[in-house]
Amino acid sequence: MNIGFCFCGSFCTYSKVFPVLEQLTKTHTVIPIFSKASASVDSRFGSARDFLARAEHICGAKPLTSLEEVEPIGPKKLLDLLIIAPCTGNTLAKLAHSIADSPVTMAAKSHLRNARPVLLAVSTNDALAGAAENIGKLMARKHYYFVPFRQDSWEKKPTSMVADFSLIPDAAEAALDGQQIQPILLAGNP
Repeated sequence: MNIGFCFCGSFCTYSKVFPVLEQLTKTHTVIPIFSKASASVDSRFGSARDFLARAEHICGAKPLTSLEEVEPIGPKKLLDLLIIAPCTGNTLAKLAHSIADSPVTMAAKSHLRNARPVLLAVSTNDALAGAAENIGKLMARKHYYFVPFRQDSWEKKPTSMVADFSLIPDAAEAALDGQQIQPILLAGNP
């Protein structure tokens, strides 16, 4: 199976996302895709150059980082599944409004033309505020599936939610079968 694995700019989650990427490459061909921010922003969690190199090392393929590189995904039917992990509030908004102006959102648009699944692993500080509407819109659309998520720090960030990234492989299998893994909303602390 061919999987596109998209990184967005929720850098604090990368320490949980990269092990899942490694796990998926053991049984699948994985093509890494980076948003503009994830390909260029250095943060306190690491440098963009290091993250790109790590993804290339794990996947054995250079990460796609431009609109031109991801556009052929749909016409050439390159992927069986597209995973966006982490999926930020910015990316949720763009997907909910069919905006394809970044490598990640263009990859999704291109991939969806084949009616194939897109799996979202939410990580946003406003999931229970401004991003809630966009999450709802995407839950109601065909071919979008979610990795189960929960509030990650309700005392300090009461509207923040993050996916349980360890559930990506199970959620991916369900999405490929046209099913949403349940429950979507998890209780307790991560």
